[in-house]
Amino acid sequence: MSDTPDSAVRTYIEQHRTAFLDDLADWLRIPSVSAQPVHDGDVRRSAEWLSAKLKETGFPVAEIWETPGAPAVFAEWPSDDPDAPTVLVYGHHDVQPAAREDGWDTDPFEPVIRDGRMYGRGAADDKGQVFFHTLGVRAHLATTGRTTPAVNLKLLIEGEEESGSPNFRTLVEEQAARLTADAVIVSDTGMWDETTPTVCTGMRGLAECEIELYGPEQDIHSGSFGGAVPNPATAVARLVAALHDADGRVAIPGFYDGVTELTDIERALFAELPFDEATWLRTAKSRAASGEAGHSTLERIWARPTAEVNGIGGGYQGAGSKTIIPSSALVKISFRLVAGQDPDHIQQVVRDWAEAQVPAGVRHRITFAPATRPCLTPLDHPALQAVARAMGRAFGQKILFTREGGSGPAADLQDVLGAPVLFLGISVPSDGWHAPNEKVELDLLLKGVETAAHLWGELAAALR
Repeated sequence: MSDTPDSAVRTYIEQHRTAFLDDLADWLRIPSVSAQPVHDGDVRRSAEWLSAKLKETGFPVAEIWETPGAPAVFAEWPSDDPDAPTVLVYGHHDVQPAAREDGWDTDPFEPVIRDGRMYGRGAADDKGQVFFHTLGVRAHLATTGRTTPAVNLKLLIEGEEESGSPNFRTLVEEQAARLTADAVIVSDTGMWDETTPTVCTGMRGLAECEIELYGPEQDIHSGSFGGAVPNPATAVARLVAALHDADGRVAIPGFYDGVTELTDIERALFAELPFDEATWLRTAKSRAASGEAGHSTLERIWARPTAEVNGIGGGYQGAGSKTIIPSSALVKISFRLVAGQDPDHIQQVVRDWAEAQVPAGVRHRITFAPATRPCLTPLDHPALQAVARAMGRAFGQKILFTREGGSGPAADLQDVLGAPVLFLGISVPSDGWHAPNEKVELDLLLKGVETAAHLWGELAAALR
């Protein structure tokens, strides 16, 4: 149990609310768009701003770490307790592109506060959620009488997450000795909704491939040669048709090797969430739910591996007809992976499966993009329970648990550092990540500050 008094924390945060929001607005004014080279200087300026602010907060170490791309920020504040565990906070300071003409009501890089919300690119994803740790650690110190945090506190805030984190894993591997930690806190995530605080326990991994099939050396006449030579477009269609069985399971032999199955407790916790499938379908712009038989929609998108056709093509695509056998065809497939699956193994079984589908006379080539590993922290892990307790103290209600269906660099931290990954975020679906009029709910943002203030004491006790 943390020794931080709850009421004292709230009072401290309210006293410093205005300055905190003013500082966040200053940071949001820096258009740190990593995807656009014209903003390279702004991404660097964002890193410099954050490094300076962390030093002002009290971190004795705050450095800019160079990469072949955009810079990251590393900070460290050792505890004076020789037995204190070490915790690393991950986030990112780069943002998605944004322009007024995209549909913003105001300038995306001139933040405004309206109706209890701060609007601006990066308000929720991810500057707001990184920045609440600065006031959180100050509240932790001020209300416990400590001069250093209860844990050895480290921050790693990257500058290329919105560009796919191309240099992140290499950076983590190169700096592994300085990043060593007993637990990792990812503050680039969110809650179920405004009234349902939740903690995410894991993310799926990702493997992507492109399968190209080649038949005749050029497009040929379907009347003269059709039915007598293999058609690569037909072969692609058959390959895609063979991807799943009648129950929606991926039909690639070996695909499910090692999968960590849901426990009855996890299924029950998923069922506690206020999930409305009709509303979810409207958000998905879809008319029906579908997927692997025997699993709920939430289980399918959070805890089951998948194979999805992202694109398929070959042959004539124009108006009217062109009676040919095309010379080539292709399909792009992405595989979402869950805990227990090894991306290297998945790549091999996909290669073996695809090769077995290709008919004689058709050449093939399979290309894989760099994979992302899945990560999952068990519900009974002491660090996860510490995060839930800290959040429960801030929100004053029961904390539920979710997972994330997407993928991200958090798994690289777990893989390289060998530390459990915990997710602490206060963003909600209405915040509009990557969309016009991105915002953060100020009441929730300050609950994030409050959670962070309690978290270090909770983790110090849990990880001893």
